[in-house]
Amino acid sequence: MENINWYPGHMKKTRELIKENLKMVDAVIEVIDARIPVSSRNPIIDELVSSKPRVVVLNKSDLADGEASKVWKKELEAQGNKVMIMNCMSGSGVKELFRLLESMEKEKNQDKVRMKPYRLMIVGVPNVGKSSLINRMTGKKSAQTGDRPGVTKGKQWLKLKNNMQLLDTPGILWPKFEDPKAGLNLAFCGSIKDEILDVPTLGMELIGVLAQKYPQLLMERYKLDELQETPLDNMEAMAMKRGCILPGKRIDYERIGKLVLDEFRSSKIGRITLELPGEK
Repeated sequence: MENINWYPGHMKKTRELIKENLKMVDAVIEVIDARIPVSSRNPIIDELVSSKPRVVVLNKSDLADGEASKVWKKELEAQGNKVMIMNCMSGSGVKELFRLLESMEKEKNQDKVRMKPYRLMIVGVPNVGKSSLINRMTGKKSAQTGDRPGVTKGKQWLKLKNNMQLLDTPGILWPKFEDPKAGLNLAFCGSIKDEILDVPTLGMELIGVLAQKYPQLLMERYKLDELQETPLDNMEAMAMKRGCILPGKRIDYERIGKLVLDEFRSSKIGRITLELPGEK
């Protein structure tokens, strides 16, 4: 697939909004997708928030390979971040996150007579689970959630259950995907709207990646005795097994492409991490 260039005006505004409001916060919570910890980390966010304490949340840990998430936690901590492995949809890890933030607040207010509320900013690319985390931290439905990117609109200050204050921002992507793999990985995980992509080709690309990284899971899920030479051959074999056939015994590439994307995103194929530290 060609490089994806997608930089709507609201994302430019979000970049300016983050820069403008950063001076008002004490720390930044960066939410990333545990399945794609490189592709779902925005270089613009690195550039903008480098001077602030940062907590990196490896979200959707229930969908990711558990051992890979532990490896990523060590890697990100070695880079100077505080790291939490979480499932924001279920609330797993939220209590531990509060404990960490409260210790950071205590450290900041040490030896101060007047205690100011600890202020946080939450950032991340679309569809990594920011809104689910916000709702868990506020104890109510403060932010809209959805399994499609681009739900959060504008900025809002929210009060957390422990009286800290949180600035929410819309999801932000970078102007250009310099590495085509990053664009593909975000598309696989649903961070780019399927409407702007070719679903059969995207499904075939995903099959190719899974055949390389998780061949056993792919064969078990689609009842394949062996993998074929090419992603297209595997896609056609999977379509035959699942009955994705059009009149005249033609392969329904649209249907099998959508099916494999849906089953990957819902973890029906298995718990999968597409990136590991040091991979190129």
